[in-house]
Amino acid sequence: MTPVIFTFFRVSEVAQNYRGGMPEENRKLAARMDQLGLKQAELARLVNAEIELLTGKLGKVTDADVRRWLRGQTKWPQDRIRIPLERVLCASAEDLGFVPRKKEADPVHRRTFLNAASGSVLAIGTSGASDHGRLGVNDVRRFHQDYVAILRQDDAGRGPQKVENLAVELASRIQSALAMSTASTRVRDMLHRLAAEVISSAAFASIDASATQRARAHLDKALTFAGLSRDSEAMYHVWNYIFLTSSQSENHAEAVAGAEVMKRSSIARRDPLYASLGHMRNANGLARLRQRSESLRALKDAERAFARATDEQRPEWVRFYDSSEVDALSSFVWTALGDHGRAEYCLHRTLATIPDELVRNRALYTAHLALAQARQEELELACATSRQAYTMLPSSSGSQRTAKTLAATRNVLVASGSKAPEVAEWIEESAQWI
Repeated sequence: MTPVIFTFFRVSEVAQNYRGGMPEENRKLAARMDQLGLKQAELARLVNAEIELLTGKLGKVTDADVRRWLRGQTKWPQDRIRIPLERVLCASAEDLGFVPRKKEADPVHRRTFLNAASGSVLAIGTSGASDHGRLGVNDVRRFHQDYVAILRQDDAGRGPQKVENLAVELASRIQSALAMSTASTRVRDMLHRLAAEVISSAAFASIDASATQRARAHLDKALTFAGLSRDSEAMYHVWNYIFLTSSQSENHAEAVAGAEVMKRSSIARRDPLYASLGHMRNANGLARLRQRSESLRALKDAERAFARATDEQRPEWVRFYDSSEVDALSSFVWTALGDHGRAEYCLHRTLATIPDELVRNRALYTAHLALAQARQEELELACATSRQAYTMLPSSSGSQRTAKTLAATRNVLVASGSKAPEVAEWIEESAQWI
């Protein structure tokens, strides 16, 4: 018979276990993550992206760190992690179940960190007069006005980093308002949809800066908001940018799968404009997979659907998709299929009709025009067009897509071996910034 061994603890030892020897689970943090639908790995990615926004260096938080927070093993994360965590979850560390150390520095230390990291102080957990009150449609309108202002900054090419920071801050304010105030189901759905659109704009700014990993972290969060809004249009918006991040990462099979989601969505079935954009994204992805006939069929479907679209009120983000954009995206299909002459034709049509306020897009498509010209051995013309694209955006714009397109043009010019003075001059001039 196996003896039963009894282990006796002194009362003081048991008391010590409950006083701090054994950490208690952080139920507040778990509840907040559950409220926002965040998994451990997803939260780690979002915190790392926020750290990068604040410090310029991608964070190293892992899902193992998140588990330590949830188990209560980490009572008070370091500033460089705690402040981004507060921003992601839109709540103070204390509200998230963390316990300050007795010798924790005063708020001046926190302000010093934020000033050093980003040059501004973000008040965590504040959202305006509606805190602890009831949110209404007027609150939605005020947040929406801020969102429109961010889109205008983006169109004018004010720089993706600035646009991204503004969008992340606005999304945090919306999320904080939702967490700290009551609202009807209708208003809550409207705010979740707006938050999805705002953080999607942050993702697009990351795409423009060629920061794909950061863009995917934003889109993880946007998918959560879009799901909470129960809005097909908001979900479509997110998938549009998922397509772009997949393409930028050269994962064209995933991009095509994302385009399939777009064109089969309920909003695409209702509105030909959304159907057209879905088919156009699909055409671009298929072209890069060298599926020529399927790509051209999708391109034709995009053109037909666009012809059926009516002029009606739509969300601000999709207004970019007009006839000039159809031509521009068509040019990308022809470029991928190796028909640079037809790509050039489409880009000329784009630049003849693109709205003046879309400064960043005009510079981008002018750069693509230069690349198409260079690939057709119109070298001197490509140099002149490249210089035109370069002068359209301020040096601080940060649009890596335009810069990379101009770099690709320069590579074609160098490979040509041309000794023409215009070509040699441009190669030397562009070497200073490419």
